[in-house]
Amino acid sequence: MPKVPKLELKLRQAVIDKCRWLNASGLNQGTSGNISVRHRDEMLITPSGIPYDAMTPDMIAAMPVSRDYGCHRGPLKPSSEWRIHLDILRARPEAGAVVHTHSTYATALAIARRGIPACHYMVAAFGGGDIRCSGYARFGTKELSDAALAALEGRNGCLLANHGMIAIGATLERAVWLACELETLAKQYWVSLLAGGPVLLSAAEIEDALAGFAGYGQKT
Repeated sequence: MPKVPKLELKLRQAVIDKCRWLNASGLNQGTSGNISVRHRDEMLITPSGIPYDAMTPDMIAAMPVSRDYGCHRGPLKPSSEWRIHLDILRARPEAGAVVHTHSTYATALAIARRGIPACHYMVAAFGGGDIRCSGYARFGTKELSDAALAALEGRNGCLLANHGMIAIGATLERAVWLACELETLAKQYWVSLLAGGPVLLSAAEIEDALAGFAGYGQKT
């Protein structure tokens, strides 16, 4: 592999580290999930079918975001879900990273084709009053990418019917944080259904939560 600039090498290693963390934390299993990050005019994405413990920075595939659609550089093929990652980064210029997992509760709801309503104020962290479930399409297809983009309209996360979940963020850290929150919300919603069903927040209460998130955390 040609000499890689330090920043790109750091991002490549960060992708691997986050993939390993997702598996260790139970948010993903085996090689089923994938992560991408935006770096300048390229997308860095995990390769197809490689165990995360065996992955090295040179294995991460690089794909141009705005030109030569579908081509890549690197010794290994990009993830079979490269299209959905690339289309999100193309459609959402504010997005710096995309995380896709098959976490248990989010995937269970996706199998039931059930989105997450306003059962908790943290739903507002995803940009609105619900987290949608997309329509179904086979993995790796344009149809799945189109369905995901529709479900992500105005949102930073969604469920993929009979498949898993997606979270997007301005940074890799933010995208992984949202993936964790999405799985937590899915579990809480699932358990609340067993308890008789949630009491949903009103549109005004969600708007209030959205306003609160605008000033949440440390600002620079």
